[in-house]
Amino acid sequence: MWVLSVFITVMVFRIFIKKKVTMYMQVWGKYLPIIKILMKRAATGDQKLDMNRIDFERVGSGRKAGYKFNIEFVKGRVDNMISSVPMASQLANVLLQDETTKQLLMKNDFHISMNTKFQLGIKYFPVPIDPLEDESLLVNDGVGT
Repeated sequence: MWVLSVFITVMVFRIFIKKKVTMYMQVWGKYLPIIKILMKRAATGDQKLDMNRIDFERVGSGRKAGYKFNIEFVKGRVDNMISSVPMASQLANVLLQDETTKQLLMKNDFHISMNTKFQLGIKYFPVPIDPLEDESLLVNDGVGT
């Protein structure tokens, strides 16, 4: 009998955790169109998005939950450890699954952070172009032509 009780408890916990993670993806999906615009605008300066705290509090453990994270994208990949922060890891997943944001992340580096005031900050770091990788930038010196 106790085995059944433990099994049910574990299953309920797993469903709760899965729903929580899925809910963050839905919240980030809601904000994705404006995040795309801000990522493009970030080339001209740091961007900030004031988000609705209630969207996150419904999913999280209430008002006192610490909603703060920093994601560093380098060469299209997450460069810092965010797996322990579901809100951050789900944002990273949403951004990497979208073709537009994935291309932006591959071409440039970004730091995306959220503070306790539910403000999403986006910083752009251009990646220097390596002339050896981009043949269109090589100077033709006239030798061999």
